[in-house]
Amino acid sequence: MHIGEQIRKYRKKQKMTQETLAEKLYVTPQAVSQWERGVTMPGTDKLNEIAAALHTTVGILTGTPGTAPDWTMLDSLFSAEHMYSRMTVFTEAEHLTETQKALWFMREAHEGQTRKPAFFSDVKVPYIAHPLLMACHAHALGIREDAVLAAILLHDVLEDTDVKAKDLPCSEEVKNAVELLTWREEGSPDRAAMNKRYYDRIVENRIACIVKIIDRCNNISTMASAYSRRKLIKYIRETETCVMPLIEKARKTFPQYVDALFVLKYHMRSILESLKAMVLRENA
Repeated sequence: MHIGEQIRKYRKKQKMTQETLAEKLYVTPQAVSQWERGVTMPGTDKLNEIAAALHTTVGILTGTPGTAPDWTMLDSLFSAEHMYSRMTVFTEAEHLTETQKALWFMREAHEGQTRKPAFFSDVKVPYIAHPLLMACHAHALGIREDAVLAAILLHDVLEDTDVKAKDLPCSEEVKNAVELLTWREEGSPDRAAMNKRYYDRIVENRIACIVKIIDRCNNISTMASAYSRRKLIKYIRETETCVMPLIEKARKTFPQYVDALFVLKYHMRSILESLKAMVLRENA
């Protein structure tokens, strides 16, 4: 049985259409059809993504099965409900009024939205798991400032919903930080130039800067399970080029966060190096 037949077999086993598989792999349905008919062959780097999407292994697809660990993968690191309850307790006990308002507003604004699913799972994780995990992470690091925690919870609201900045239930300081964190295309085809303008604005704002660092730390902690190899490489490069320098700037400019920034830097650097090693090993 050739690779194409195996792809078709495991695609149907997952009750997946060619269109659905193509969407997961960032290719066209025609490409999937050609693989399955044996007209073309997927590249070596794409085989890993296909195997993950079909909940199998490259060895099985190619007819050279090996022993794969029988691991259970988590759909979400922590329960969104538990994190929401945790933050509710903290906001009441510590009188974090802006964070308390942001907590319920964020939940309403992102109602029905889900995170990008992992290759190995079709479970739809509520989008609020992301800002909630960021807020719990920041609080555990000792960042207890009301405005920072509120901005963390609201940081994606303007970008991913129809909410306008004027409608956010927070101070002008928080609204300004959330606006700076909101990515806008700005009508330019030059992604690198847009990135530079985006990060140049963020680095000058204390709240936006710390929120962006925690946001990226959270994202790189889970991206290996959801991104294609190509997007993973691109994200690693952007993190090293644009986000890691934010940490160095913040360490010098905002000394109150120096301990938290050390932990964040260690976390991010260790994950980046592990992911880079995995990518390079695939090419060895």
